[in-house]
Amino acid sequence: MSVRRVVIAGAGKVGRSIAAELLENGSEVLIIERDPQKIRTDALPEARWLLADACELSQLDAAGLNEYTVLVAATGDDKVNLVVSLLAKTEFGVPRVVARVNHPKNEWLFTESWGVDVAVSAPRLITALVEEAVSVGDLVQLMRFRQSDASLVELTLAENAPVIGQRLSEITLPADSALVVILRDGRAVVPSPDATLEDGDEILAVTTNAEAEEKLAVLLGQAPAGAGAPG
Repeated sequence: MSVRRVVIAGAGKVGRSIAAELLENGSEVLIIERDPQKIRTDALPEARWLLADACELSQLDAAGLNEYTVLVAATGDDKVNLVVSLLAKTEFGVPRVVARVNHPKNEWLFTESWGVDVAVSAPRLITALVEEAVSVGDLVQLMRFRQSDASLVELTLAENAPVIGQRLSEITLPADSALVVILRDGRAVVPSPDATLEDGDEILAVTTNAEAEEKLAVLLGQAPAGAGAPG
């Protein structure tokens, strides 16, 4: 299995944290930073460090950006992240570009037109996680993948959800949706045909359009008020 090569633009707390996780998972990481004071080779000695401006085409070329499979634009400046993403995709053909969105008002810019495959907005993600933490039986959108317009969604099954106790082979999922994993008591359960759904299960799924998302919410959500065993 080939080693994943990742370049990270920005050596702030976010960039260093991402680099540390990737290095721990066996990736080869290059960190590009233009501020000498943020170069922390002692903190991440396994990473390659480059003092350079990631918005400069010649410096990206010298870094051999075309040899990397993933670029993460992780600076605290949305303009910089957009420029780096565009250069990585159009000039160097980096297959996968992930960009950090610092200000939610700029999120609409982080699209395929700017070379962004996945936009990560910390404020939006935190909001989604808060919703997920307090919502049972409601579908919560965790992330949208710009290139395919697909969404990663989460739903915690309520005790009165109609699918409780059913095997997945007995459940017909909406078209354009797929279960990714079932989280149960801190464990990941593979969504095999024989797997059953239980009260409190966290379901992670991918949907490719709003209609599929709505149908999945109805399928996995709470039973309608007044529903139950006939008397």
